[in-house]
Amino acid sequence: MSRARKAVLLGVVVIAVGLTGRAAAQSTPGEPVAAPVSAPASAPAPVKAKPAPSKSATKAPAPPKKPVKGPQATGRSISYAGGPAGSRTMTGSKGIALTFDDGPDPATTPQLLRMLRQQHVKATFCLVGKNAAKFPDLVRQIVKDGHTLCNHTWDHSLKIGKDPEGKIRSDLMRTNNAILRAVPKARIKYFRAPGGNFTPRLVSVANKLHMSSIYWKLDPRDWDHKKGESSAAHRSRVIATIEKHAHPGSIILSHDYAQPDTIAAYRTLLPYLRKRYQLIALP
Repeated sequence: MSRARKAVLLGVVVIAVGLTGRAAAQSTPGEPVAAPVSAPASAPAPVKAKPAPSKSATKAPAPPKKPVKGPQATGRSISYAGGPAGSRTMTGSKGIALTFDDGPDPATTPQLLRMLRQQHVKATFCLVGKNAAKFPDLVRQIVKDGHTLCNHTWDHSLKIGKDPEGKIRSDLMRTNNAILRAVPKARIKYFRAPGGNFTPRLVSVANKLHMSSIYWKLDPRDWDHKKGESSAAHRSRVIATIEKHAHPGSIILSHDYAQPDTIAAYRTLLPYLRKRYQLIALP
C-alpha cells in the first residue's frame, strides 16, 4: 500500500474515534445502557402487596367474661343439699314437695290420697317395706295417682346408718323388692332414713342403688303428740307451723301412718298451700 493511502486510512480512523467520544460525552448521565443481546437481563420478581387487615382483625378483643357465681354456677335455682351427710333439703325449684312417711296405712293413707286427688296435688310417699308388703293395693293406688315413691327402710330402723354396708344394702333392696312386687315397673328414685338419721355410709349405699337421699327443710313435728295436748291443739300447731315456715323450694315432712290429726290438718293446709305455692312430687 502506498504511503498516501495509509495516511488516508489513518485519518479516517482518527476521525471515527473522535466522533465516538463526542457522542459518549453528549449522552444523558444515568441513562440505562442496553445489555448485550447475548446476555439478556432477567426481569426482577414482582413485589407482592401486603393484604389489607380484615375488619375482624382491627376490632378490639372482647373483654373476658366474668365467672358465674351463685345458683347459676350449678344450674339450679335453689341448693339441693343441706341435710345430714349431704342429703337433700330442697326441691331444686320453686315448687314445694309434700312428703309423707311410714305408710302405707289402711286407715289414713286412703283418706290422704282422696284429698290429694280432689285438690289435684302430687306428693311423695316414703314407704316402709313391711307395710308395702302388707298393703300392696295401697302401693298400687299411690302409683296410679301419679305420686312419687321413696324407700324408707324395711322396718323403720333408726340405727340403720350404723349397720355394715352389706346389711344396709340388703335392707334397702328388700324394701324396694316389696314395692316392686306390688308395682313391677315402679320407679323408686328416693330414700329417706328413719328419723333423718343419715350417715355417709347410708347415703353411699342408697346412691349405689340409684336413690337420692332426701331429708327435709320443714318438720312440723306432726308425729310429736305432747303430753296433755288435745287433738284440736295438735292440728292447730301443725297448721300454724307449716303456714308460717313454708317457702318456695321446701321439702316438708309429714306422716300418713297412724296420724289421723295430720290428715285432718291437711284438709286445711292443702287449699292454703295451693293458693300460694306450686306443690310438686319430687321428679
